[in-house]
Amino acid sequence: MYIANHTDDYTVLDTGNGDKLENIGGIILQRPDPQVIWEPSNPALWKPHGVYDRSQSGGGSWRFIKKVPERWVVTIGGLKFFVRPTGFKHIGVFPEQSFNWDYIMQRISQSDRPVNMLNLFAYTGGATVAALSAGASVVHVDAAKSMNDWAKENVKLAGLANSPVRFIADDCHKFVLREQRRGHSYDAIVMDPPSYGRSSSGVWKIEDALFALVKDCVKLLSDNPLFFIINSYTTGLSDVVTRNMLSLCLGGSGKLESDTLVLPQKNSDIYLPCGTTARWQA
Repeated sequence: MYIANHTDDYTVLDTGNGDKLENIGGIILQRPDPQVIWEPSNPALWKPHGVYDRSQSGGGSWRFIKKVPERWVVTIGGLKFFVRPTGFKHIGVFPEQSFNWDYIMQRISQSDRPVNMLNLFAYTGGATVAALSAGASVVHVDAAKSMNDWAKENVKLAGLANSPVRFIADDCHKFVLREQRRGHSYDAIVMDPPSYGRSSSGVWKIEDALFALVKDCVKLLSDNPLFFIINSYTTGLSDVVTRNMLSLCLGGSGKLESDTLVLPQKNSDIYLPCGTTARWQA
């Protein structure tokens, strides 16, 4: 497993009974996690500022016990981000991705050359901020304008407002196909595809659409590429699946690795599984 230890202002305090208890920059939140099917280690700790209550219809809502700011700033993986509780239980950042941010920054910094990175399904820009901070230029693509706006604020917060970054609100696969026609190329590609979604091109289902997207993304790689990363939070989709996709699409060249991303629970040998990642590097 890949352990995300470099999380700074973020800590998993405890897990149990389908929930995780997190300290996020001094704000304690309790959020659902379907993979937590064990009992809490320390029930006395469970005194959160806010709880995300699941509804039988599949959604949910926040219930705040103590006053919580509308948004606040945290440092995760050495990078600063705005966070806030959203209606879909998320907070605007995935701390476990600090494991990949460290890798992104290291690979770009050590390349000792200009690097152009494509970030697909880019959300609020964690990988974008990491790449920019290491000196790369980034094209950041997400279908949701609101997420792109949040990412722009994160880039400004990091002091990178004048960095070479383009924010594109578009269907990711359509954008990739247009980039092929334009003859554009990238030295690095990162993607975090959802399990399911709707866009201008119809319904996205990861099991039906991901392989075709990866094949088309490989056509955008430059003659001297650095890396290709696929993250997945789809339950039941093994890291071996995304690793196989990279292997098939890249012809067996380079170095491949994959595993489960986990967050350590404080003062415990318990680890919280947080999706998977597969990485290829030349």
